[in-house]
Order: sequence, then C-alpha cells, then structure tokens
Amino acid sequence: MFELKSLSKDAVGRALAKAERYRLLNEPGEAESICLDVLDLDPRNQQALVTLILALTDQFDQRAGAHQRARDLLKELTAEYDRAYYAGLIAERRAKTHGGPGALNAGAYEYLMEAMECFARAEQLHPAGNEDALLRWNACVRFLRRHPELAPAPADREIEMLE
Repeated sequence: MFELKSLSKDAVGRALAKAERYRLLNEPGEAESICLDVLDLDPRNQQALVTLILALTDQFDQRAGAHQRARDLLKELTAEYDRAYYAGLIAERRAKTHGGPGALNAGAYEYLMEAMECFARAEQLHPAGNEDALLRWNACVRFLRRHPELAPAPADREIEMLE
C-alpha cells in the first residue's frame, strides 16, 4: 500500500489557505485531506481543526459519520467560545440536512434548538467585535420562519403548553 507523505512546517500556512479554497469550491473532501495532513504535523493546530470541522459539515448529506466526527473534534478546540460556536454550527448544518436534501423532518427542529442554545452560549463568550454567534442565531430564526412546518415533537409541545 502507498504511504502518506509528510507536510513540512513551512508549508502549513499555504496548505490551510488551499484547504479553505477547496471548501469554497465545494470540494470538502480535498479540504479534509489537507487538514489531516496539517494535523499529522501539528495535532493542536486550531485553524486546521476548525477547517476540518467545517469541511465535515459540508459533507453531512453525503458521508455517513461526518456529523459524529465533527462533534468529536470539538473537544480539541482550546477556546470555550470556539467550542460553543462550532457546536452550534454543527447542529445548524445538521438540521438543514436532516432527512436528506429537501426532506426536513421533526428532527430538524431539535437540531435548530440545539444550535440556538450553543449560539446563545457563544454570544456570552464572544471576543470584542465578533458577533458571529448573533448572526448565526438570526439565521436560525429566519430559517424557522421560512419553514413553519418545523415544530417541536408532540411531547415537547405538550410540555410547552403546560408551562
């Protein structure tokens, strides 16, 4: 079998920029591969971890296990804000692909609620000038407004009505 070749430390910055370009070109598998090369060299590289998480979220509707793998990587992020924010992003993107393309189902609502909880937590932790969590919260609210068919599971609705 073929052996993987190792990336040099001098090439990390350029490789990560290339990984981001591959994501933008809708080639998340290529971005994932580059991030794995960087992480082989530097397992704690935060930019590589974030790009890998995002590349995995790009594959939720195509690749089994991508959701769990992305969630597993959260513990490698060193900043509490990043863990909260990217947990929200994972949940939001899972909601939008839950049930397959164009087939939103009841589980999508629960994932959106999880995303919004994570974004609310991240908003409390955000660095000055970074309101990305607020923007994602608003995106979730607008998504729910566009999809009024999404609602809590029947048991959740009964609890809400009792409160």
